[in-house]
Amino acid sequence: MLTGDAYDLEPDADLDAVRFHGLDLTGRDASRARFLECEMDDCDVDGVVLDGARVLDTSWTAVRAGALRAPASTWRDVTLTDLRVGAFTAFASTWTRVTVTGGKIDYLDLRESTVQELRLVDVTLGDLDLSHARVKRLVVVDCDVRRLDTTEARLAECDLRGARLHVLEGVGGLGGAQVTRDQLLDLAPLLARHVGLVVED
Repeated sequence: MLTGDAYDLEPDADLDAVRFHGLDLTGRDASRARFLECEMDDCDVDGVVLDGARVLDTSWTAVRAGALRAPASTWRDVTLTDLRVGAFTAFASTWTRVTVTGGKIDYLDLRESTVQELRLVDVTLGDLDLSHARVKRLVVVDCDVRRLDTTEARLAECDLRGARLHVLEGVGGLGGAQVTRDQLLDLAPLLARHVGLVVED
């Protein structure tokens, strides 16, 4: 595997089996770049631009960013471990067979994205935005989710039983999700409001 440096991240870069380790990549523009079988660990990627990038068969570990921009990007067969990210903006993207384990993401923006086989394990999520997204086979395991937005989402085979949900928006988009009995009780007032039920004592 090749050793990369900050200057490898540039628009339209074609990166094959490159390892980025312990680097300050702040503000680099890698729009439309292609990452194939790459590794990134212990790097600062604050302000990195990945608009339209393709991230394939790649792993990120202990990566940090206040803000990371990746709209209209493609992520396939990717593992993201112990990330510390403020805002991860990836709307209108395609995520396929992605696993996110550990760490904290304050805002994961997957609006209008196509998501298939996304696994979230032991992650703290401030805001998970799936509004207007098509999501199939999302599995959440032991995650704290402060706010989940499924407004106009289309879910299929999604298992949310491992999510500790605090705020939910777009309850009408939850069709196709699996929840626990306790979660259902918590959701009852929102569901009632959504269908116009008047609940009286």
